[in-house]
Amino acid sequence: MDNDETLLAVEGVTKAYPGVIANDKVSFSVTPGEVHALLGENGAGKSTLVKMIYGLVRPDSGRMLWKGAPYEPATPHAARSTGVAMVFQHFSLFEALNVAENVALGMEDPPPMRQLSERIRKVSETYGLPLDPDRLVGELSAGERQRVEIIRCLLQDPKLLIMDEPTSVLTPQEVLILFETLRKLSHEGTAILYISHKLEEIRSLCDSATILRLGKVVGTTNPRESSARELAEMMVGQTLHTPSRDSADLGDVVLELTNLSVKSSNPFGTSLKAVSLSVQAGEVLGIGGVAGNGQDELLAALSGESLAPRGAVKLKGQEIGHLGPNARRALGLLAAPEERLGHAAAPDMSLTENAALTGTIRRNLAKNGFINWSATEDFANEIIKAFDVRTPGPHNAARSLSGGNLQKFVIGREVLQQPDLLVVNQPTWGVDASAAADIRQALLDIAARGAAVICISQDLDELMEISDRFAALNEGRLTSPRPAKTLTVDEIGLMMGGAHDMEVAHVDA
Repeated sequence: MDNDETLLAVEGVTKAYPGVIANDKVSFSVTPGEVHALLGENGAGKSTLVKMIYGLVRPDSGRMLWKGAPYEPATPHAARSTGVAMVFQHFSLFEALNVAENVALGMEDPPPMRQLSERIRKVSETYGLPLDPDRLVGELSAGERQRVEIIRCLLQDPKLLIMDEPTSVLTPQEVLILFETLRKLSHEGTAILYISHKLEEIRSLCDSATILRLGKVVGTTNPRESSARELAEMMVGQTLHTPSRDSADLGDVVLELTNLSVKSSNPFGTSLKAVSLSVQAGEVLGIGGVAGNGQDELLAALSGESLAPRGAVKLKGQEIGHLGPNARRALGLLAAPEERLGHAAAPDMSLTENAALTGTIRRNLAKNGFINWSATEDFANEIIKAFDVRTPGPHNAARSLSGGNLQKFVIGREVLQQPDLLVVNQPTWGVDASAAADIRQALLDIAARGAAVICISQDLDELMEISDRFAALNEGRLTSPRPAKTLTVDEIGLMMGGAHDMEVAHVDA
């Protein structure tokens, strides 16, 4: 590749933090119009690398070149001025403001609001991402919110667009729309740096891939010439484990919901509307849906963070709708929410302290109101060992872990308490292929031991891999659960989009 064809060149870039080398002499390049994937396990160095390209982090050594000239962005503003834009994994939008106001906040020198609204309409229509600039962001679906972030970037006329896990909140149909947009941008000469753990998407979309392992580049490949499994094994450096379990007879009903209606505590949330279902011992029930359709509210109603009307929630035949989280944990109902940092784990607390947050009751970690810290540290170490959590030790703060490692810790903390019912929301969100396989195997293992599992996820491949039955949430309503093996991805996408009463809902085993 000639230098005059290269848009961005990263040459021998190194970035170290106390106790870890995030990037170790990393080199790769991107050409105009190229869709280039960055692949790697959690903690492989992908996020640090794109943060340096976007001006959020300064490299310790090495250099970056933009069209052959030194590129040293000290701030995101400098990166944007050069032509680099980034759509982050976590949206940075204000729900109480409308689309145009949110876009204006992300611009250096926004035009008058009426003019900006017209530009938003024009650009969104040009790229097949229709948006109403006057709508409140709080009223938008997750897919529409992502459009706001993308349009905000496109208004900067970027030469390089960085996308971090862009499809994690989209339906299959929305993914197709996004890919059409990205291909159009690529055809027009915009380079795209694409981070995703969804390897089939990488194979479909990307022209080339740089693979990172433990901060080092271990290979560059054309992803279309490799299988998803081969890509995953290049990332982890070993043969990938495929989750499996022995078929077993289902037991008694563990959880029964009857016309569960709960008002959302979030003004922009989605209230649950007459949700009914039952889950048996040994069963994995998968619940799909686009983000923002009642997933958080359902988990809260099951975990005890939200109380339910009398008769709406029964665990092993016992009415529990009036009980809080600790009382439900004592009865065997455990939960792992989607937001791992701040909800599932306290960021500034150590892993030992976080182990105590939900493990005190079932692991007998306290006596007469005093926590047994020695036993709690043993529990934290047990989680770290059993779930291969990459951390120097149990005294490290939760926020010091990569997202995937913290997720393994959170799931492990609940699994090792031997629940009768485990409810998880987005259990492998943002987690690499190897860690995702381990987490899914852990869910299958506790089901094989007789626990009931409810897995709420936006990853359809995940749900099809581990679920016995599948249901979809849309606007707070739940479709009737159906045997997962009878449904196609297209049918599931329609269910997630609200097709409660179409023929999709009447497919039988």
